Amino acid sequence: MAVTPVLAGLIDAEPLADVLQAALWDDPLLNWMLPDDDTRSRRAAGLFEVLIQYHYLPMHSVWTTSDTAGAALWSPPEHWRIPLGTIARHMHTVLFSLGRNAIRSLRLLDYVDGHHPTEPHWYLGVLGTNPPRQGQGIGSELLRPVLDRCDRDGTPAYLESSTESNIGFYARHGFVVTGEMRMAPTAPVLYPMRREPRPN
Repeated sequence: MAVTPVLAGLIDAEPLADVLQAALWDDPLLNWMLPDDDTRSRRAAGLFEVLIQYHYLPMHSVWTTSDTAGAALWSPPEHWRIPLGTIARHMHTVLFSLGRNAIRSLRLLDYVDGHHPTEPHWYLGVLGTNPPRQGQGIGSELLRPVLDRCDRDGTPAYLESSTESNIGFYARHGFVVTGEMRMAPTAPVLYPMRREPRPN
């Protein structure tokens, strides 16, 4: 079945948040931030819904499918950092979702932000496919619109993979690991990956 990427709208925020929490339920970073198996799904969905609705959707950079089988949350050049105003307005939801691990989770996110590239680039914040639909090429298709634009515009792309097994997937799309990041011995290892634009 052919997959056609479409831009998400406000109506998609809640279902895509649910898709992402399911897709990333066993992700090392999400597990470290939300270690309680019984509440992880609900808390993660709350975090993703805030990110989608108030950060990514206003930039028109959330790609999904007609049946919301997956989501790619992209930030265009110069807009990867979440504005302080957005953080302040929704901090209560973020703190509630993170629970007792809020401080260490926010420290980790700040640590990751501190290692972010400074030159203009497209940033892939989150990519996930509904587990029953994984292995059908949906993730690859959700990457395509922005990666094609990167190639046309001559702009690099960047992401951090928190799952070592995903490195090969991103490598097939032109991303290269540029190092490793680990805030603390108990924290997960993150793999920053950069993709140079390909000539047309």
